[in-house]
Amino acid sequence: MAELRILIADDHELIRRGLRDLLSTQSGWQLVGEASNGIDAVEMAVSLKPDIAILDFSMPGLNGPEIAKQIVEKVPQTGVVVLTMHDSEQVIREVLHAGARGLVLKSDADSDLLAAVEVVAENRHFFASRVAELILREYLTGNTVPAITGKRTVSQLTEREDEVVRLLADGKTSKQVAMQLQISIRTVESHRINISRKLGFSSIADLVRYAIRNGIVAHS
Repeated sequence: MAELRILIADDHELIRRGLRDLLSTQSGWQLVGEASNGIDAVEMAVSLKPDIAILDFSMPGLNGPEIAKQIVEKVPQTGVVVLTMHDSEQVIREVLHAGARGLVLKSDADSDLLAAVEVVAENRHFFASRVAELILREYLTGNTVPAITGKRTVSQLTEREDEVVRLLADGKTSKQVAMQLQISIRTVESHRINISRKLGFSSIADLVRYAIRNGIVAHS
């Protein structure tokens, strides 16, 4: 992977030290800043413009979702990953609504954080397995993503876009979709942009909900 510039924000020095050690194992990844409170995290993100910001959910000054929202608004090129000790639906809602593209449980950081950074750096979403299960359950019960109505219909999509929606909603990455459809990753990303534009999606979460509602993917 190309060089990544990363900012970390956590009010505990021990956690920041652990994150530094973990990130240092990756060639070409550069830690450009550390913040111990929410206000400093936002200021450093605006100043440094990192590729990735890794934020603790619970921070003094501003919490993780509040920091994420400000970073997304002020430095949209920065991908945000939030670390949390809790996987409740409320935490998930706050993180998603803030615009973060990654959510990793602190208990799983050793196994999931590096993968999350790589995925978010590719402008995709990453959710640890336990978090993803909770998210999908909410979508299936209609608690999070509003119903898609009006002109947002399947007929708006081309046959190839339908295929891309189905594969992405099944949990495949853009690379896996490209391999299965024998097209380039760039083409897959272009389809994703067109799908989002046509249907008004802001996240992969909306795409999953849409696919289930319209019978593109099945659910139990």
